[in-house]
Amino acid sequence: MTVSLYALSRPLEPLVLPDMSSLDAVTRQLPPGLYTTFRTYDRRRRAIGLRRHLNRLYGPAERLSLSPRLDAVSLRRLLAEALADLEAEEARVRLILARDGEIYLALEPFTPLPPEVYARGVPVVTVPLHRERPGLKSTAFIEASQDARFRIAESGCFEALMTRNGRILEGLTSNFFYVQGGLLGTAGRGVLPGVTRRLVLRLARREGVPVRYRALLLAEVPRLEEAFLTSSSRGVVPIVQIDGQPVGEGRVGETTRRLMAAYEAYVRKVAERIAPV
Repeated sequence: MTVSLYALSRPLEPLVLPDMSSLDAVTRQLPPGLYTTFRTYDRRRRAIGLRRHLNRLYGPAERLSLSPRLDAVSLRRLLAEALADLEAEEARVRLILARDGEIYLALEPFTPLPPEVYARGVPVVTVPLHRERPGLKSTAFIEASQDARFRIAESGCFEALMTRNGRILEGLTSNFFYVQGGLLGTAGRGVLPGVTRRLVLRLARREGVPVRYRALLLAEVPRLEEAFLTSSSRGVVPIVQIDGQPVGEGRVGETTRRLMAAYEAYVRKVAERIAPV
């Protein structure tokens, strides 16, 4: 068993489900609802963009007729308590707001990606898939994207990029960026507004990198200079191949390296304390 699971409206005692092998496996066995996922820093005491992660749950709750059984301050207190008991340097955290208002907390030890992933980049594949409601991070999407997740496992690729009408939108578990003609591009609509995506866009402007909001055409992949994906657990990950087609020269590009370094330096400064003040 690798995942610890709690229902936060009850005493903080672990729950056990038939399959506790991963956060996705646990999520599929829980009632449907909204979710958010992130990693911890500072020995499980801090997280990047925690308020925005919590807003993914509490923000849409009223218009979806969901009534959370505890407020955000109580959630943070219980989250900090559960993390303190975890026997791991850092944790990967998933919060699920179910339709009945229960908030579930799933924790697993966080294992950083090997350094060579960031040094050499990763291959990805594309799949014809998209989120029906991109602004909502719904647990139903985990089930709907199972076939694409199997394709990743079978191909040995790092991630699957979702496409619609011949354009790349985002990854199954990440946002997608590309560099073309010296501009940093990313889809402006039809994608999840990722917490790390927002930080990277802010850092790009700070670094003097011009930004263009436009979903990339699949036909443009051979002309790309660079590409990378972003996520709260993995940061900035270079992409060197899409569907077998090399990206640029097939190695990590200069703009990607600059943004990777800027992100790593920045997140250590802005990570929020998890326990409420």
